[in-house]
Amino acid sequence: MPLSSGDCLGPYEILAPIGAGGMGEVYRARDTRLDREVAVKVLPEHLANDPQALARFEHEAKAVAALSHPNILVLFDVGAREGMHYAVTELLEGETLRDRLSRSPLSWRNTIELGVALAEGLAAAHGKDIVHRDIKPANIFLTTGGQIKILDFGLAWRQRKTSPEDETVTVSEAQAGAMSGTIGYMSPEQVRGEKVGPSSDIFSLGCVLYESVTGRRAFAGKSAGDTMAAILKEDPTPISDTGRPAPAELERVIERCLAKNRAQRFHSAHDLAFALKGMLSGVGEKPAAATAQRGVRPGMFLAIAAALILAAAGLFYWRSRAAKGIDSIAILPFANTGGNPDTDYLSDGITESLMDSLSELPNLKVMSSSAVSRYKGKQPDVRSVGRELGVRAVLTGRITQRGDNLIVSAELVDAADNRHLWGERYDRKLADALAVIRSWTRCGCASPTRR
Repeated sequence: MPLSSGDCLGPYEILAPIGAGGMGEVYRARDTRLDREVAVKVLPEHLANDPQALARFEHEAKAVAALSHPNILVLFDVGAREGMHYAVTELLEGETLRDRLSRSPLSWRNTIELGVALAEGLAAAHGKDIVHRDIKPANIFLTTGGQIKILDFGLAWRQRKTSPEDETVTVSEAQAGAMSGTIGYMSPEQVRGEKVGPSSDIFSLGCVLYESVTGRRAFAGKSAGDTMAAILKEDPTPISDTGRPAPAELERVIERCLAKNRAQRFHSAHDLAFALKGMLSGVGEKPAAATAQRGVRPGMFLAIAAALILAAAGLFYWRSRAAKGIDSIAILPFANTGGNPDTDYLSDGITESLMDSLSELPNLKVMSSSAVSRYKGKQPDVRSVGRELGVRAVLTGRITQRGDNLIVSAELVDAADNRHLWGERYDRKLADALAVIRSWTRCGCASPTRR
């Protein structure tokens, strides 16, 4: 039953309708306790009367409420009145990405910036084992203040229908082969009704980025069935063939997101965000401005990251002969101990680069970003980490920028007995980053072929 101005749902006074569709109604309301305006979404009757759907809604609402990230819509409250179930969120001013793209595509730089924001929001959610399952332009909001927000996180609501390919499909999880999502943005595993995880959101985000820069959908057919068949069997038209300008690197990133095999996509949303950030370094800026903004030059970052990667790779090959028991490792997020927020870019980048490279080593299991993200900013007991993640070794590291100096340190610890296996510390001028590589090489650790 539609609500009218002046009606109340608990402490929330309805002011005006915002939108309505097959998945419920959305209203502007006032929180009478805190005297602030909010958005109230009322579940449709067919969901409110489905015990399984309602239980899933309440469980997911609690999980989403625990998230705190600038790129995720804030969920304030959930409640019920006379059989009417509702959720209360922050009230946003602006438009959806769907509305924005109806006018024109985004520039490739704006597409990258959009991708960074969305990937970082997804990484925060995935770190708490929450998968969105319905990333699409209609669920992405661009505020008048320049923020980018992911809407309807894990709740599968939509405010209105636009076209058959935008229709949200939900099949009961009690059936064999659950399928949920939006047809034009589903991952192959969603189409097949398989269990989905973070890599499914990465595929959907790839669809969004492709559409943002080209102005056309990555997968579109004359019918829903044709579209789903394209998702399973076809590749989108290369961005370079669409007539829209975009760097080749952006095209490669989007192609990787859209890989049919989930194992070939980015290992995590954090990895995707890092790849996109790398493309923004110095774009549209003078080199000096870019350096001042980051605090660390991209070339210097690559030099140090490469040094640590080579050292760790060589270390494991060398250790494999003397310590055959080390067959699994968790690389904890490198700590930024200097208090400089710009250095987060470097510490996160080195951590992710190590994960990617060590994952390619034979007979070595490397835990994913989502598995270790819970330890960021903490100093956990290594033995506890080993038990929780089921690994034999833990690699920790610290990045500190002090004036013109950058200090990088790393330590490998046996998770069984907290025994120090290896460690190194380097203190270099920012301008002398390449010397780090020379130092690793001289110590004999940087050669993966060493015997």
